[in-house]
Amino acid sequence: MPSKKSGGAGCGKISDLPKLASMTSATAFRVGVSPDWADWAPDTLGFALAEVLESLPDLEHEVMPDSGGKPTREILDRYDAVIAFAYPFPRESIAGVKRLCGIARWGVGFDSVDVNACMEADVLVALSPMAVRRPLAEGILAMIFTLTKNIRRLDQQARAGRWRDNLQCRSICIQGRTLGSVGLGNIASELFRMVGGMGFGRLLSFDPYAPRERAAELAVDLVDLDTLMRESDFVAINAPLHADTRGLIGARELALMRPTAYLINTSRGPLVDEGALVEALRQRRIAGAGLDVFENEPMHGNHPLYELDNVILTPHSVGWTEELIRDLNFETCRSVRAVYEGKVPAHLANPTVIGRAGMQAKLAARRKE
Repeated sequence: MPSKKSGGAGCGKISDLPKLASMTSATAFRVGVSPDWADWAPDTLGFALAEVLESLPDLEHEVMPDSGGKPTREILDRYDAVIAFAYPFPRESIAGVKRLCGIARWGVGFDSVDVNACMEADVLVALSPMAVRRPLAEGILAMIFTLTKNIRRLDQQARAGRWRDNLQCRSICIQGRTLGSVGLGNIASELFRMVGGMGFGRLLSFDPYAPRERAAELAVDLVDLDTLMRESDFVAINAPLHADTRGLIGARELALMRPTAYLINTSRGPLVDEGALVEALRQRRIAGAGLDVFENEPMHGNHPLYELDNVILTPHSVGWTEELIRDLNFETCRSVRAVYEGKVPAHLANPTVIGRAGMQAKLAARRKE
């Protein structure tokens, strides 16, 4: 990725990007892009940078140097803002930074960033939920229909020449059934909006922080976790991963599910006790699962989930549409532009940081009159 000074405006693909030029201006607003960017947004980040940021005066950007898989404090303090892909930003990297004002996450998960350390260091953490909510909601529905219509097994039977007269599986309809979501944030809300006319009998959500007005608008009943697990035909996990949610769905919760129910996890793998889920699937205590995320990614080659025929597995990419990747790049760059202008980005993982005097001072120093 070029710095602004390298003449690379408008480049989009890796093969089009010239070699980096060094940042030279001592007064420029400097943007660092985490070193793993080529693995996450290889084709369109350059276009977003060109359209949203490169026309701004005194702004430079570059790929951050990789210092052993995580940034050092010295590296982070070269920049006013950072675009972060999956690269980790732990406490030891964040603590004590002075210049850094914001981290813009390419996505909505923030488990790779120590948000508490960012709060203490007066660093805002911006998220990109608008780009993610529709593609992930569609991905959840795709999982539900793939499972309930037995698409995988029917495909295998057709390839084996076993036609309808020797059909070994039956599918079900969703009409009248209950859809539940652990979490009622942007993705879950979009999911519930989408299914409004599909005929689900009841919509449930467990989310202690969800506004009751939002639930009422979506015709969703807010319930406790046990009720959700016990009464839902489909349980979709749509919660962020942090200390309080890690292992939220364990053996006890899975045991509450109906034997005809399905679990869908497109959020973060460690929200679910993977060993307990394998046992529930193996013993047919639940009907099946659709998993896009796992405790450890990528999964090792002999993982027990590979042996099960009642689970659909996708490699943390069920929501990776062309639109998602394009919109994530632009939304992330707009968050950086807000920081450049001394403004607060639209979506923060740590909104209370804005009330801190140090944060206000950083934004004021960057505010353009």
